[in-house]
Amino acid sequence: MPGPAPDRGRDPVRTGAKVGRMTKWEYATVPLLVHATKQILDTWGEDGWELVQVVPGPNNPEQLVAYLKREKQ
Repeated sequence: MPGPAPDRGRDPVRTGAKVGRMTKWEYATVPLLVHATKQILDTWGEDGWELVQVVPGPNNPEQLVAYLKREKQ
């Protein structure tokens, strides 16, 4: 009876294989003004920030909050 299939190294986590440098990120939370959303996001985007998600604010659901990330330098 054959045993389990041999591990061919496809899963670096299970095999313990070393993978290239892990990307490190920094994050920002930014309140969005409804009348200036595009301008705010464009400004942050020009500085290398990527929009991850927009959610309602914790105290006021009508106030939106943007979550952004960029690679740490």
